[in-house]
Amino acid sequence: MTVLRTCVLMTDLVSEPITPFANSFDTARMGRGEPGLPKGFVWRDRSFDIVEELRAWKHSSREGARAGGDLYLRRHYYKLRMSGDSIWTVYFVRQTPRTGNPKNRWFLYTIETE
Repeated sequence: MTVLRTCVLMTDLVSEPITPFANSFDTARMGRGEPGLPKGFVWRDRSFDIVEELRAWKHSSREGARAGGDLYLRRHYYKLRMSGDSIWTVYFVRQTPRTGNPKNRWFLYTIETE
């Protein structure tokens, strides 16, 4: 008899800044004008390695009437399998935030766990 295991993923909204590992950026991506995805991040004083990139996509939006309604690339999103078997959705903001620390460019959006 075959037993099927069902997996229920729980998704938690986090929406907090994360710190990329220093000196670990993918320079090939940077050469294409994309953010250099690091080898991992520090979140809440813990280090997490990227095990696998599952998906990548971009988000664009229009600027107000001042710029004539031009379309601007705002964020790069990545769905990543992290050490510890959790799935993170992170994003990189192209422009520095208007509020908060201008060095915060990477954010942990959601975490999926079993």
